[in-house]
Amino acid sequence: MELMQVRMFKTVHDTGSIARAAEVLHYVPSNITARIKALEAELGVPLFHRQGRGLTISAAGQTFLPYATQMLALADASRQALSPAATPSGRLRIGAIESSASGRLPRFLAQYHARFPQVTLELTTGTWSRMLDDVLNHRLDGAIVAVDVERPQLMRTLMYKEDLVLIGAPSLGPLRSAEDLVGKALFMWPEGCPYRAALEHWLQQHGQKLPIVSVASYGAIVSCVSAGTGVALVPRGIYEQYRHGAGWVGHEFAELTAISNLFYWHEGAGRHPAREAFVQMLRDGLAEPVAPPA
Repeated sequence: MELMQVRMFKTVHDTGSIARAAEVLHYVPSNITARIKALEAELGVPLFHRQGRGLTISAAGQTFLPYATQMLALADASRQALSPAATPSGRLRIGAIESSASGRLPRFLAQYHARFPQVTLELTTGTWSRMLDDVLNHRLDGAIVAVDVERPQLMRTLMYKEDLVLIGAPSLGPLRSAEDLVGKALFMWPEGCPYRAALEHWLQQHGQKLPIVSVASYGAIVSCVSAGTGVALVPRGIYEQYRHGAGWVGHEFAELTAISNLFYWHEGAGRHPAREAFVQMLRDGLAEPVAPPA
């Protein structure tokens, strides 16, 4: 069953003749006649009674009419929903690494929901590799990760750059260099985390190979540092989220350069107003400057 066949059937009913329907749809009458007959053959019932050059709708046609009307209305609604000027609606599935989900996204989620209440937003967290696989397999509409990699069929755009802050309790003394970390516990996400890789690279540059305690939770990392048991390297978004009342101080080092966070989506996903509005809103909001550590 083709949508144009359904539209022809409905137009013939509304105008009362094939000739007038042909004028409305800009088809020749013979084409409309042939397409309606093909539809009747597929349905196995006559949709019209033919009397000479005239025709009236059959009982089967009357039954089919409300379904045809619904199909055409849904088709028109779907086109409007996907138009560039459409108000975002439907389901939006976003993945984000923990630092982005905890440090950068919270204040935007409520704003996005208030602005686009017709969108059902679903946010999940995970490792960057798993989330890119989910985008590739259409389980996510997009993902924010802190790696810049090329993946077939995936598009990406820079969202923001995340400065890095070394945090530690004042009781640990001044932290002015990599050497000051010797003898102190280091709490970081497990291997594969780009922020951990940045810390390891910085330590290696200064001839330090220090053991790192793997903790897969920024909440737990921050708690350990707040208790005075060690230090951690965190993205500025996490620093800003937890610094008030945390009981630690932040330190920045020029060699610990900012890490890019990118948004990935599937190149074959087509237009998605809800996704595009989310990306634009996030990009605009994160363009605002953030105060450096005190």
